[in-house]
Amino acid sequence: MSDHDCFVLDVRGRGLSESGPHLDYGLDACAEDVAAFIRETHIGSATLIGHSMGARIALRMSTKAPELVRALVLVDPPTSGPGRRTYPIPIARTLGLLQAARQGEAAEALHSSMAAPWPEDLQRLRAEWLSTCDERAVYAAYEDFHSQDMFADLARTECPVSLICAGEGGVVSDTDIEEMRHLRPDMEAFRLAGAGHQLQAENFTGFSELLRAALRHQYPSNQEKK
Repeated sequence: MSDHDCFVLDVRGRGLSESGPHLDYGLDACAEDVAAFIRETHIGSATLIGHSMGARIALRMSTKAPELVRALVLVDPPTSGPGRRTYPIPIARTLGLLQAARQGEAAEALHSSMAAPWPEDLQRLRAEWLSTCDERAVYAAYEDFHSQDMFADLARTECPVSLICAGEGGVVSDTDIEEMRHLRPDMEAFRLAGAGHQLQAENFTGFSELLRAALRHQYPSNQEKK
């Protein structure tokens, strides 16, 4: 967003962030990393925008260090958890992509697995970095998807919350949205019709419009923000 200072973080075990068997890849550890980043950069409080697992991390972080979070934008967060339906994207698919990446076949595997085509430059970028993902981090993420309750975290949040959901893919159902609104009646919810879980890549223009709407809802006075 051109009118915001934006920082994009590699979650531990992925990209340029540290990885290895000595690291804890759990939700709490990842949330603590985000809090540490905000403290070390001295930016005060920030609006956290998290997609998928990143949304769960941002939500947990907001409960651990609420003084550091000005607002939350949750983008298609996995709503699976104890006593709930499973996450609709199977772990075997994700592990298969990692195996293909290690064999130098990431581009082909990604192309065949996509429900909707990404722009060519984003396909190349994801193929380039896919092999950096530690397989242990994938197992930890899926374990947390089903053992951690994001609705409990949502109920504990103190900051404004907006929700942006994909129109397809079934990660966030209409019933999920109603439950979230029951917990947070002030929450604004948006859906991007025709886009799947990777909505920001499948329809960046549409996603950007919804993100701007979410930020306008959280900053109605258009005050200076980070």
